[in-house]
Amino acid sequence: MRLTTGGQVDRTRTLRFTFDGTEFVGHPGDTLASALLAAGRVDVARSTYLGRPRGVLTADLTEPNALVTVNGDPFVQATEVPLRDGLQVESVPGVARLTSADAPECHRRYVHAEVVVVGGGPAGVAAALAAGRSGKRVVLVEHGQVLGGGNPVDWISQAVEELADPSAGRVRVLLGATVIGRYDHEYLLIAQGTCMWHVRAGHVVLATGAHERPLVFAGNDRPGIMLASAVSTYLRRFAVLPGREAVVATTGDSAYATAAELAAAGCRVRAIVDSRPDPPPADVPVIAGTSVVATSGRCLESVRLSDGTEVECDLLAVSGGWSPVLHLHRGDRRWDDGIAAFRPVGGLVAGAAHGTFDLAGCIAEGLEAGARAAGIPAPPAPGLPAEPVRPPRPVWLAPGDGSEQFVDFQRDATVADIRRAIDAGLRSVEHIKRYTTIGVGSDQGKTSWVNAMAIIAGELGTTPGDVGTPTFRPPYVPVPFALMAARERGDLHDPIRTTPMHSWHVAHGAVFEDVGQWRRPRYYPRDGEDMAAAVRRECLAARTGVAVQDVSTLGRVEVVGPDAPEFLNRVYTGGFAKLPVGKGRYGIMCTADGVVLDDGVALRLAPDRYLLSTTTGGAENVLDWLEQWLQAEWPELDVCCTSVTEQWAAAAVTGPDSREVVARVAPDLGELDFLEFRDTALHNGIPARIARISFSGELAYEVNVPSWYGLALWEDIGVTPYGTETMHVLRAEKGFVIVGQDTDGTTTPIDLGMPVSQRKDFLGKRSLSRPDTARADREQLVGLLTDDPAEVLPEGARIAGGLGHVTSSYLSPVLDRSIALGLVAAGRERIGERLTVPLGDREVPVRVHEPVFYDPEGARRDGRP
Repeated sequence: MRLTTGGQVDRTRTLRFTFDGTEFVGHPGDTLASALLAAGRVDVARSTYLGRPRGVLTADLTEPNALVTVNGDPFVQATEVPLRDGLQVESVPGVARLTSADAPECHRRYVHAEVVVVGGGPAGVAAALAAGRSGKRVVLVEHGQVLGGGNPVDWISQAVEELADPSAGRVRVLLGATVIGRYDHEYLLIAQGTCMWHVRAGHVVLATGAHERPLVFAGNDRPGIMLASAVSTYLRRFAVLPGREAVVATTGDSAYATAAELAAAGCRVRAIVDSRPDPPPADVPVIAGTSVVATSGRCLESVRLSDGTEVECDLLAVSGGWSPVLHLHRGDRRWDDGIAAFRPVGGLVAGAAHGTFDLAGCIAEGLEAGARAAGIPAPPAPGLPAEPVRPPRPVWLAPGDGSEQFVDFQRDATVADIRRAIDAGLRSVEHIKRYTTIGVGSDQGKTSWVNAMAIIAGELGTTPGDVGTPTFRPPYVPVPFALMAARERGDLHDPIRTTPMHSWHVAHGAVFEDVGQWRRPRYYPRDGEDMAAAVRRECLAARTGVAVQDVSTLGRVEVVGPDAPEFLNRVYTGGFAKLPVGKGRYGIMCTADGVVLDDGVALRLAPDRYLLSTTTGGAENVLDWLEQWLQAEWPELDVCCTSVTEQWAAAAVTGPDSREVVARVAPDLGELDFLEFRDTALHNGIPARIARISFSGELAYEVNVPSWYGLALWEDIGVTPYGTETMHVLRAEKGFVIVGQDTDGTTTPIDLGMPVSQRKDFLGKRSLSRPDTARADREQLVGLLTDDPAEVLPEGARIAGGLGHVTSSYLSPVLDRSIALGLVAAGRERIGERLTVPLGDREVPVRVHEPVFYDPEGARRDGRP
């Protein structure tokens, strides 16, 4: 099927490839589709649901049939696969599995441009030329590898040369690139090979052209049926003759050129079947006022016309008209009977995308749109002669029961499916789209959507304009997830944050867990220890001697400015305006509906400066929350918030012997009261800020140093390390909550038994007085003790009667029994009551307890026994 001359392939070189295990040959310049057609392989795929044989329909990115798996990537269009030596390809039998283990290295680029022109045909070239002459930044995006659509007109050739000259303007040309999405504020995603361009545009000019439509008749999906424009492409670009005996079925003028090209290539054109009663003259037989109604053969053998004529052929080139490409158009769409398609309304659209199909009109519209986008007068058009375009006469549907009249080839959706949807009572195009799945495939209905709208209109007895258009969703063409992710894969997908002490933790055998994006030591097992044994040892060290935890992961936000005291008074439930310099205070933040957002200790560094601590996983949310209120609600407050989490490394020295350890490390510190802090220097000269803060209920100090001194501090402390699992046990013994674990999206400070200020206003305070928030039967934080002290309740377990659930549960070494915290309906009124927790086929009895299990008087916090 390869012609001996012509085309843009290199016949001096042979490329070998396999398709479904069979070896074929092609040439450089081929696509997989053209090489298969050249080898006489007409049947190249099976349909998705019905398994019907399918052939190549198009020659571009609209291809719905010839889907293949290449290098593990399924559903790649054969028309978009450049042929290379050794290529191994498998057809997609309706469904496919993603098997590629090694995705290519992809990356991103970020660009700003005053004008982006989408489409590099005559209209796009003209638009980019006009905009580029303004001196503004212009990006021209073309899916193919050639600008101007291969049009030989001198003006277009000269314009392409000017665009290629870097001294002539500031036009960046992206070939082999496709705009896959257009989003708010003209944010574009452009896929080009292994690069995803993120482009912010001032104005976007659409010169995306038009898609040729197939015809809808019985058996219109057989191999051997192709779009007329695709047949021309295979003849001109690839020197491939897709058939020996052809019929051309059309509703307009454009397919006549295809018929002439077929005849010139040696194909016997049996007839041009034109639905119009007054077709133009041609050098081959023309059958006017008729259309194709059916076909026969596994691969095409003959066609039957509406007048009953049967014509034998192995190629049917069809043209049901042209649809402007509106997938990236963000305005309205209006039906135009003159072109039998939807036109865009508003926006900067030029050429065939605007419904203009003559060359002179395309260039003039492109110049005008590009100039408007750049804010300059439009240059004069080249004065090409106008080309009269005869109006099409579409035949939307041939007679038949609809069962084999395919509208969407990729989804195997037929006219019968549309009729069933309408019989079911559906009228909205969006509802019918979902019922039939027309247009929801990877091709986004490029060859089917206008036919579908017209057929729906015919079934409803209305017009396509009344039916309207569906919503086109990105991506415009299928792209691999690896391209969208770019380098955000593996560790870069969810970056791992580590503290300055991380190397020590690794070297000493720590078992880690991920908290937010931080990798934190969970426990430090010694030889022969499992987690339970390690946690027991660490807990007892903290309760009876001294232990240390790496708390560098806690979020830290500096709040600075003359209005900082007032600001924190508004965002915390407690008072912070009168907090003395050098002191800290525990605070809770609520959302506007009174729900706990985060908690932590805030230190007052100066009259106008505070250092807030947050939970490890909540730092970013807290900063966003503070900025939202400062920027959107209280812009009059003179306050600046800065994240300083990465600037500090911190160690929590915990236990009755912690004072001696800290005195050794920081001999000039002196005595500190609870929640007091002091800036000092360690014995080795390292600057430090040390605070009496305890999340364990024991005497404890938090030693903070600049992050680059973190490892030196840790090694200097040199006592038993403990991880997050021990920290959880210690805090649960004291009834200290973890926001996000012991709270949910409804928990308020009152539910936790925490006091809130009654003398000032704060975010969420009004919501705490709502009847629902103040009702007595809300779920409240309480302790839970099992009858069997060795039984540890699973976290998340429900309490019988729908009374609540377990939030935290551990085995306490110091108490030598299990403990649990839970949210229980009217929990504080139930203290002392017995409840049950269903676990599988049994029920575990529990007793409701105060949430504090250990040292309820708080004596150990100050180092008293």
